[in-house]
Amino acid sequence: MRLLWTLPLLLLLGWVSLFALSPLAIAPQDALAGLWQPESGVIGQQLVHEIRLPRLLGGMLVGAQLALAGALMQGMTRNPLASPGLLGVTAGAGLGMALVSTLPQGWLPMPLAATLGGAASWALVMLLGQGWRGAESQARLVLAGVAISALCVALTRTLVILDEEQASAVLGWLAGSLAQIDWPAFARLWPFALPLLLLTLLLGPTLNLLALGDEGAQSLGLSPAISRLVISVLVLLLVGFAVATCGTLGFVGLLVPHLSRALVGHDYRRVLPLCMVLGAVLVTAGDLLGRAMVFPTETPAGAVLALIGAPYFIYLVRRQP
Repeated sequence: MRLLWTLPLLLLLGWVSLFALSPLAIAPQDALAGLWQPESGVIGQQLVHEIRLPRLLGGMLVGAQLALAGALMQGMTRNPLASPGLLGVTAGAGLGMALVSTLPQGWLPMPLAATLGGAASWALVMLLGQGWRGAESQARLVLAGVAISALCVALTRTLVILDEEQASAVLGWLAGSLAQIDWPAFARLWPFALPLLLLTLLLGPTLNLLALGDEGAQSLGLSPAISRLVISVLVLLLVGFAVATCGTLGFVGLLVPHLSRALVGHDYRRVLPLCMVLGAVLVTAGDLLGRAMVFPTETPAGAVLALIGAPYFIYLVRRQP
């Protein structure tokens, strides 16, 4: 039942985002017409179809990806503080993107660069934080994630300084903005994002078994090592394609799983679908707030989400024993 009221909320936010807070006024009826077959002479309809619609759809997909990645990481590590941003995956993906941006074009596809960067960072965090030991090493895992994230951010900034020609583009991308999502970017995203989202939704029973601990999961016929490997690959792909599309959006993977569990409990068969919808809601709302804060200038959605997520992260840390 909780999922039923989140869908209308998502649709309402999406509808408003199509025509609201535009430097050039867009009538609601033009937004409706722009969804299907815009008239060539009506600028409002063209803006909705060519700019606002791919931005909305891409943002929803990215929000769903990051929220599900956070839920997977928290379920896999049994760590309530786990998220792609905190455990270094997002920063590693950003470093991979920045590295490729400073090299000759075509050297490596952006999504692959982000995925490989996130994979290298995640592997270091799991190695240094002894993530294979499970719940016994939660504090060590978080500290390793913070350290590796800081290292990746420092290296990214160094690359930006060394390549002044790419500095403005990379910095704008690292801020995390949906403004750069157009139809070609959306066309590159959805063929990979939709299958990944569907596969993730099937992992609810697996995460429920992992929550019992390794011994409990093994007694019920689940291999924790194989399960963690599959989940890690899914997390890296979800985050890699999201980061390659719109840059780094922090705290979505941390905040949304907690909110979902507060609404529907700890059964991941219900948590994952709600995470997918609430992640899309949060990113869409963050994009709207970013447009409203200093209208007509836009504030990147990544900055808005950081303003929302940072206080919540402090609250979570204070709650931990």
